[in-house]
Amino acid sequence: MYIGWHMKTSLITVSPETPVFKAREMMDEHRISHLPVTDGRARLLGIVTDRNLKEAWASPATTLSVHELTYVLQKLTVSNIMVKKIITATPDMTIERGARIMHDHKIGALPVLKDDKLVGIITITDLMEVLLVALGLSDDSRRLSILVKNRMGVLAEVGKAMADAHINIRSVIIFPLRGQEDVWQLMLRFKENLFPKAAQTLEDMGYKVITDYVEDVTPYLNTRN
Repeated sequence: MYIGWHMKTSLITVSPETPVFKAREMMDEHRISHLPVTDGRARLLGIVTDRNLKEAWASPATTLSVHELTYVLQKLTVSNIMVKKIITATPDMTIERGARIMHDHKIGALPVLKDDKLVGIITITDLMEVLLVALGLSDDSRRLSILVKNRMGVLAEVGKAMADAHINIRSVIIFPLRGQEDVWQLMLRFKENLFPKAAQTLEDMGYKVITDYVEDVTPYLNTRN
């Protein structure tokens, strides 16, 4: 999956001369938390976040009256508060790379540039939507887990067993088990009506199936070799 497949392309942008009051109205109206600032020709100059706006509202409040504060804010433009050092992405960047960048830099969005032009934006909310789709989460599905050794062929074995039993796997996630070297969680999601058969098939193969939360996973660590 690539950022270009999931980014928003119907962009709400502002110019550096946009009053802060107007920027706040636009963010409230469109229910967004990030406003790219452009020069009118899709060249990115900065970005304004809801945090920038809150800081601008709060900074002079202790020394100015309400009337004075309103006057100051009316004169304040986006250029005064926007972030100019911007971390960006490209359409061909993978979703997971974009997520890592946002996580490491503690930011909530990445403007997307192509040929130095702003072509989209992807946010934490967009990434969460991608994750939920990838997980196959739905009201008519259930997930189970098995703990497997990190060895070649285990996923193929499980997949073949499900195919032989005519059970379709809706989604697969493999995740390392914290504190247990070389043991991985293999998380499988199935349609609700196929879930019991899937769990039984795995148990018949010798796996210990986890269908609900357990505080102690020790009894499930005797995984197949």
